[in-house]
Amino acid sequence: MPTRRDILIGAAITGALAPMLSTFAKDSPKVATNLTPVNFKVPAGACDCHVHIVGDPKPFPMSTSRTYTPETAPVSGLQAMHRALHISRTVVAQISIYGADNACVLDALKQLGSSARGVAMIDDKTPDSDLDAMHKAGVRGVRLIFFQPSLEAPANLVEMRRHFQNTVERVKKRNWLVQVYARPVVIDGLKDEIMAAPVPVVLDHFAGVEASFGVGQPGFDGVLQLVKAGKAYVKISAPYRSSTQAPDFPDIVPFAKALIAANPQRILWASDWPHVDSAPAPGRKPADIVPGLPIDDGHIFNLLPTWVPDAATRKLILVENPGRLYFSS
Repeated sequence: MPTRRDILIGAAITGALAPMLSTFAKDSPKVATNLTPVNFKVPAGACDCHVHIVGDPKPFPMSTSRTYTPETAPVSGLQAMHRALHISRTVVAQISIYGADNACVLDALKQLGSSARGVAMIDDKTPDSDLDAMHKAGVRGVRLIFFQPSLEAPANLVEMRRHFQNTVERVKKRNWLVQVYARPVVIDGLKDEIMAAPVPVVLDHFAGVEASFGVGQPGFDGVLQLVKAGKAYVKISAPYRSSTQAPDFPDIVPFAKALIAANPQRILWASDWPHVDSAPAPGRKPADIVPGLPIDDGHIFNLLPTWVPDAATRKLILVENPGRLYFSS
């Protein structure tokens, strides 16, 4: 079920983002044509640590259990956006619409070559031989989505801990990371398991905070403890998924500064391209094609220097941290 935040953010994006909307070519709605120009010096080797590719549904069929159907978002559109932002490396994360079928991610990695790494989704039926093949193709992690509000119930924490620990066991011999998308209260509930994990753990999109609740919201102190201890990376990404204060999202700034102050060596940046709209809507069926959120990636990228004024720290976030995490093997 959609939360109040989902509804508010959806309304903010569709109704209040006029100053930052990008225009897309008619033949490919995810090839931006007029992104806001980047207004700061982007260091060489900058990495976008979270993007999705949505392929042609004929060679890449979506799961029948998906809850929404995004429009096609090809590698060519991603490359055009990255050229505009002066970004040379990327991490392609498996999108939930494909379930544990990672064929689209693997195809994207083949097209992008050595400048890209992947994060897959697996299930109990995924054989170790598939993990070996994915490693050779450039996959370096597994993604867990614990973002559903129903999972925040204490009774579900036992199952999430089991799922997390089983995933760690499957990836640790490959030195892969585990990527978690969850709200702070869930992350805090997994804190002991994350602290003990022998592999890197990455938290998506400001660790799922709700900016309007402030840095004192339940669970965020636990997130900061994990970052300070070097046990979790956090992506300062997709502010529109945490805040309704478009276009500059000023209420996300305290979170960015708190996370960076905790440990700048554990901070990553990502665009979240192509900004899929997965929030339920009245009358929408799972097979209905849903356009991506109309985000101006240039404007969002230009917020980074307002969060991170120091150029050396920005280089750490854009180049050195992702290089160590994703590209060292």
